Amino acid sequence: MKTKLFLTLLVFCVTLTSSYASFPVERTAKTEILTTTNTTVDSNDSDVVFSSPAVSAAKDKWVGVALWFFLGWPFAAHRWYYGKPVGWNILFILTIGGLGVWAIIDLINILTDKFE
Repeated sequence: MKTKLFLTLLVFCVTLTSSYASFPVERTAKTEILTTTNTTVDSNDSDVVFSSPAVSAAKDKWVGVALWFFLGWPFAAHRWYYGKPVGWNILFILTIGGLGVWAIIDLINILTDKFE
C-alpha cells in the first residue's frame, strides 16, 4: 500500500514539474505603427488605415461582465477570457472567488477597465 502511494505521488510530482518550462520565457508584443496613405486613382481619394493587432485584440468589457455574472462563480470564466494565469484561476475556483470578495474586486476592476 505504501509503495502504491509513493509511486502515485512520484508520478504526480514528475508530471507537475515537467509541465513548466525549465528556462525563463519572455513575452514580447509586436506593435505596428498606424499609417494613413492617400492614393489617387482616377480622381478618387482613398484613405487606408492599418491598425495594430493589439487594437483589434482588445477584450470587450461587457463580455467580461456577462462572463463574470453567468459563469464567474463556478468556473472563473471572466478570468480565463482576460488571459489571467492558470494557477490564480484555479485558486479562484477552489476558494469560490475568495468567498466572494475576490469576485467583487474583479467586477469593479472590469467595470473600471483596470482588469487587463
